[in-house]
Amino acid sequence: MKKIAMFIIALAMSITANAQFEQGKVYIGASLTGVDLSYSGSEKFHLGVEATGGYFIMDNIMLKASAGVNYSGKDDAPTDFTLGLGGRYYILQNGLFLGANAKLIHSNHNYNDIMPEVEVGYAFFLSRTVTIEPSIYYDQSFRKHSDYSKFGARVGIGVYLFKD
Repeated sequence: MKKIAMFIIALAMSITANAQFEQGKVYIGASLTGVDLSYSGSEKFHLGVEATGGYFIMDNIMLKASAGVNYSGKDDAPTDFTLGLGGRYYILQNGLFLGANAKLIHSNHNYNDIMPEVEVGYAFFLSRTVTIEPSIYYDQSFRKHSDYSKFGARVGIGVYLFKD
């Protein structure tokens, strides 16, 4: 009986996710990054908040822009402000996505860095338009690879607005 119930739930989720990633739709999201799960050579604790807006230029392909703030737990650690541009590709209309982004980081310790990022995640639909989006990412630092590049996890909430 549990197998049948799980099959029905999985089927309902796939039907709900179907056709959510159409050309012309708008995306609004917010995420919590790091959550003490990211790691780099210079910081052991990291917490960030990010706001994202996007637009589907074609089915399954979204261009997006983001802005965020990152904080490290040390007293003298920098607070970073980020601006980014990127894109996502949604695979097979099931919610699995691949992302590529580029972020400009400005630290309150008077340095700037450009960080390309790759990410893999999944959009779990809670309703027809609202998602929970866990993902893992890798940021590559051009400033100093060993200290500022990082692996991490993020959890976001996304809203997919219908086109008119």
